[in-house]
Amino acid sequence: MVKKVDPKLPPTGWRKHLWRAPIYLYHLGLGPVMGKKFLLLNHIGRKSGKVRQAVLEIDRYDPDTDTYIVASGFGKKSDWYRNLKKTPEVTIQVGNKKLRARANLLSPEQSGEEMLRYAQHHRKAALNLISLIGLEVETPDDPEEWRTIGREHIPFVALHVRGPAAE
Repeated sequence: MVKKVDPKLPPTGWRKHLWRAPIYLYHLGLGPVMGKKFLLLNHIGRKSGKVRQAVLEIDRYDPDTDTYIVASGFGKKSDWYRNLKKTPEVTIQVGNKKLRARANLLSPEQSGEEMLRYAQHHRKAALNLISLIGLEVETPDDPEEWRTIGREHIPFVALHVRGPAAE
């Protein structure tokens, strides 16, 4: 059973700058330091129309379809997630590769399956993620609990690569 606990929400004030520090690494040309586990997402603000950025963990990469799967750890209310709903055309940077991509917001069922896959391959990280957003699983080995988290709390996004980004 999935239960709610006190969330450890994203930091505010000066701590927010530390939270966003990985973005600055990309700005300094140090994207390769982030390896192939993270990507820099450049997206368009749904209200401002300005370019916005977020560094996201790559949950899975499918080389057959050239697709990166990422999760919106803070749910459907994350700004970057809501921005992708309005403007799915994005650029991403993985290491030092800059790519054009199209975002596809996965269905609740697909998100449930991705969350289960993530928990099976990265159990400690999955437990840390759900703790951060204020969730707990009663039985971590129960696949249905992980599917419920993906369906109801953590939506996933597929970023389909379209080719190299214009410099």
